[in-house]
Amino acid sequence: MLKTADSGGRPSGALGCWPVIAVLLVLWCAPTTALAQLSSVEDYPDVVDARVTTTPERARLIIDLDGPTQFAIVSLDQPDRIAVDVKAFDLKILAPADVAGKGIVSRFAIELAEKGRARTTLELSQPAQVQQAYFLEKVADQPARLVVDLIADTPERFAERVAADLAASLANQDLAPLASTDPGTHGPTLETRPLVVIDPGHGGVDNGATAPNGVHEKDITLRFATQLQQVLMATNRFDVALTREEDTYLTLNERVDLARENKADLFVSLHADTFQQPEIRGASVYTRDENATDVLDKVLADGENRYDIIAGFAVPQATPVVMDILVDLMRREMRKSSFLAAQAIVHQLEPSVTLRRFPVRQADFFVLQAPDVPSVLVELGFLSNAADIANLQKSDWRDRTVDALARGIAEYFDGLGTVAAAQ
Repeated sequence: MLKTADSGGRPSGALGCWPVIAVLLVLWCAPTTALAQLSSVEDYPDVVDARVTTTPERARLIIDLDGPTQFAIVSLDQPDRIAVDVKAFDLKILAPADVAGKGIVSRFAIELAEKGRARTTLELSQPAQVQQAYFLEKVADQPARLVVDLIADTPERFAERVAADLAASLANQDLAPLASTDPGTHGPTLETRPLVVIDPGHGGVDNGATAPNGVHEKDITLRFATQLQQVLMATNRFDVALTREEDTYLTLNERVDLARENKADLFVSLHADTFQQPEIRGASVYTRDENATDVLDKVLADGENRYDIIAGFAVPQATPVVMDILVDLMRREMRKSSFLAAQAIVHQLEPSVTLRRFPVRQADFFVLQAPDVPSVLVELGFLSNAADIANLQKSDWRDRTVDALARGIAEYFDGLGTVAAAQ
């Protein structure tokens, strides 16, 4: 539980760090469940699709497969390229789509480099490095996926990586240790760690939404929040605290006040609502805006703001404040930061889970009203949709989603560091 202002001090956690990923060509990385299955080429999966999206600051490669695999990454020059090898039996795609967007990656190609090895070559328009690479197991109608994220780099560092990869390949260092590809691990350890406050929606007398099978939203959000706290703390990059650690009731005001009094650097509220149209499904991330995006968003926001009254508590009227230029600028800056956080989280959720159309949304949720804390509300899914209900109760789906949320939070703070360094 978070400390209140009169209890003194910010919460802290014992934490662990991963370096920037730099996987060499001779070092094959694999999910642990896949190791025993790839004993021969006939066991290797087929590549069924590949696509690349890019901007001037980052790029993402997604390779779809029909089963688990091992992968390796190497940097090459003349011209500058990054090659991604996967153990694969065959290619089931004739020609991949063109690169979406313009930026770091100018074009890409995929081919069977030799029996059992498919190589995807990313031609770079500027030096780049692998920020993170991770494998997602097959789930529901989504195939297994290898996701590789690139970020811009300096020519000097890229040249160093090319030389190191070449030396490692020539030395055939098959037993060298692999860099971690775990979530949220690609940034440096900071002397002062940001405080992330995670708010499991509802609790106590307030069950939140309820699925037809009797599962309550309050239980789902607490389970997700506890696991997300553990994953973030393990990166050694963040202090992480929950607004509630058990089935207790907190008013909306108390949730916001806890984040403000503890000077949180990011507030993440977790929810899983219902809607009268059962076909509506998927995750989304909200920032605050008095003008809701659509009718559904307005219904959800009004519902959240009514929960205090339902539970027998009324949201107190805000004390009038002097609306001067400084406060206005603060609010604008927090909304900008909240939007950047929402974008980063959606960027990491996209390859992992089903998203709603236009997943970055705005609504007037009360818990997003702090004027001095960047705040987002994550709708994990809908308890009125059968597919979402099933996913929300599966441990493997929860693992994927929590890992993606952790990567998104890390990406947001990495972006703040990049902006600060450029100023």
